[in-house]
Amino acid sequence: MSRKFVLVALLSFAVLMSALHTAHAATITSATLDRDIYLAGQTGYVMVTVYNDEEATIRVTELTATINYYYADGTVYVQKFFTSDTLPDEIPVGNSETYQVPISLPTNIAHGYTNPSIEAKTEIWWSQIERWVGSDRATYDQVKLYIESPYKQSYQNSQQELQTSQHELQQEKAVNENLSNNVNMLAVTTMVFAVATGFLVFLTFARRPRPIPQHASE
Repeated sequence: MSRKFVLVALLSFAVLMSALHTAHAATITSATLDRDIYLAGQTGYVMVTVYNDEEATIRVTELTATINYYYADGTVYVQKFFTSDTLPDEIPVGNSETYQVPISLPTNIAHGYTNPSIEAKTEIWWSQIERWVGSDRATYDQVKLYIESPYKQSYQNSQQELQTSQHELQQEKAVNENLSNNVNMLAVTTMVFAVATGFLVFLTFARRPRPIPQHASE
């Protein structure tokens, strides 16, 4: 009798532990980068949304973004970044929470695309035993991170500087043309004023009465 009881207890415990280890506690519904294009050496972040699709409260205990790098010399390097938010963080049933994972790219990273792997470790509250139980890890691998070539960036910067110089040159040309027009207008105005003044002076002297000549007495 005691052996049967022990066997049943062991089987029940095994089933319970199996259920605990296979429990699904959360889903990562989205993960987005803070920009479309990165340059070598830049920093940024990934915004990750975790949804509780279970019938009990869950809590996020760890949230990471793992990036496989290729250096310019072809060397492969893997780096894991952790969320800057305070964990563990509880999520009620049917709710979502968004977290930020800061990232920092190496200065000698090769250009091109890479796919960061997002992973969230969660626990679910089991009221039957009144404790937090670890569940499987929610993952998300649909993020595409693009590192732009430094040569392309240099070309774009030179083109932008050229456009800026052309714009400044056009502005300077417009200012010079405006100044030239103002000088010409001033010269014409001065000439007209001088002609008018000369004409008035001429009229003044032309209309002055001439003295009557006096004849000598006989």
